[in-house]
Amino acid sequence: MSVKFKAVHRRNPMDSAAAEKFYAKAIADGEVDLDTLAQMISDQNTVTEADCYAVLISLEKNIITELSQGRIVKLGRLGTFQVSISSEGMTTAEEVSSSAIIKTRINFRPGKRMRSFLKDVTFKKDS
Repeated sequence: MSVKFKAVHRRNPMDSAAAEKFYAKAIADGEVDLDTLAQMISDQNTVTEADCYAVLISLEKNIITELSQGRIVKLGRLGTFQVSISSEGMTTAEEVSSSAIIKTRINFRPGKRMRSFLKDVTFKKDS
């Protein structure tokens, strides 16, 4: 299987003064929800679909709980989740407070197997 992409016309994000060019953009080819993942996992193991779904829901809940405590969540070979923030710049350290935070994100750093997938992935231009 290949990841589909298309050509899109836009400005160079590294040089906004440069002329617009065409860039490759990955195209999603559908989506997979939690129910489908639970079914897929169940088909590959001796665990029921309901048990798989329950575990996945619990995993989500516990990841959120641990991230809210400021912890890094390591999921073994899958990867690592961590909260990241952006804030306004202040003149002194004393001026920096939670009200200066303007954006929050959850960063995911993939494990070794997922990173190696990115090296081997193939692409197909969408017609």
